[in-house]
Amino acid sequence: MRQVADQDKIRQFMRAIGARVPREARVYFTGGVTAVLMGWRTATIDIDIHFTPEMDELYRALEPLKEELQINIELASPTDFIPPLPAWLERCTYIGQEGKVSFYHYDLYAQALAKIERGHTQDREDVATMIGRGLVERDKLRSFFTAIEPHLYRYPAIDPESFSKAVLEAVK
Repeated sequence: MRQVADQDKIRQFMRAIGARVPREARVYFTGGVTAVLMGWRTATIDIDIHFTPEMDELYRALEPLKEELQINIELASPTDFIPPLPAWLERCTYIGQEGKVSFYHYDLYAQALAKIERGHTQDREDVATMIGRGLVERDKLRSFFTAIEPHLYRYPAIDPESFSKAVLEAVK
């Protein structure tokens, strides 16, 4: 049985990736990892990552690390759920570097909108915490939703009307 990932497990993961990847890369954390590293949750079920550039060394490192660290690792980012936000890369928050790998929190606005779209209880609580802590601003969140709204047709699983209502509910 794999363990939940707390700050120590996440830092172990970062060190292990840094030791295995021989070239410069960026790893973007999203979801529960952001919540744990920013301190509003103590643990997460899995480590969700997106990385650039795509490189076999990083892909090949994931399966052994899952077993070695007894954690779940998922390839996931907000763009798996919603269209990319304008200039999202500029809003990613630097965490640190291990070896040649730099670690970032994926754009918090993109994370918040993806969580709103998914609508799980934990996701709604995370968004409320992000707003409450001033990590995302209500008006900007609404504005970013407006920016991606014309592109929702590319995500057929999304119901634009219910997504819009959920965003308005989250920012009121």
